[in-house]
Amino acid sequence: MTHLLTKAEVDAYGEQGYTLYKKPVFSKEKMDKLRGIFEDHLAEKGDKLSDELDTPHFRDKRLLEFLLADEVLDLVEPIIGPNIMLWSSHFICKDPYVGRATPWHEDSAYWNGRFDKYDKIVTVWLAIDRSFKENGCMRVIPGTHHNGFSQYENVDMSVNTFHAQIKDIDESKAVYFELEPGECSLHDSRIIHGAAANTSPYRRCGYTMRFISTDTKVIPEKNENWEIILARGVDLAGNQYVDV
Repeated sequence: MTHLLTKAEVDAYGEQGYTLYKKPVFSKEKMDKLRGIFEDHLAEKGDKLSDELDTPHFRDKRLLEFLLADEVLDLVEPIIGPNIMLWSSHFICKDPYVGRATPWHEDSAYWNGRFDKYDKIVTVWLAIDRSFKENGCMRVIPGTHHNGFSQYENVDMSVNTFHAQIKDIDESKAVYFELEPGECSLHDSRIIHGAAANTSPYRRCGYTMRFISTDTKVIPEKNENWEIILARGVDLAGNQYVDV
């Protein structure tokens, strides 16, 4: 395995629930290819909002070249171990001026009941566009990844990507993930995170790639018609994977 993260970065991830990888994940040629695939999906989205392009790899197997790439899995393995399943992916695009806010949330809260545990789930957030504070980059509350099931309240979905947000967040503690195109962040599924609306003239698109240790059991009756892929290593929990 190529160790793309230093021990200090892995330790910081364990303590804070995230780390930033401020280097190009893919070559320029490969990144241009991914950007082209995203533009295809954007052109074909119809009535969907640009932030609703969820699990595009279910429909477009070209994306597996990126999701199962060593460049990505070598970032994930130091965090969750050598036995890795691909759980999901998502193009999250906030259009200029009108991109909705992503309310404070934990990914794990939206997946409650779908797994038997939540301690080895990591999201790689790859910047397709430059992502910075002005155009609504991702932000987290460091160290909040030890629970994963906070108290929520309803919000207006016309200006938010979800229907609910975590109550009583101290936004002064937020760390903003500013990334250049091709760089990425990695975060624990339980960490409290979100993003402000994009009121700038600059589009903000990222591709999220979500991975889970195969010692986690995916509960079949809670995941009907959901496709999981054994990305690396072996299964440890009796899960059923699709062939690729």
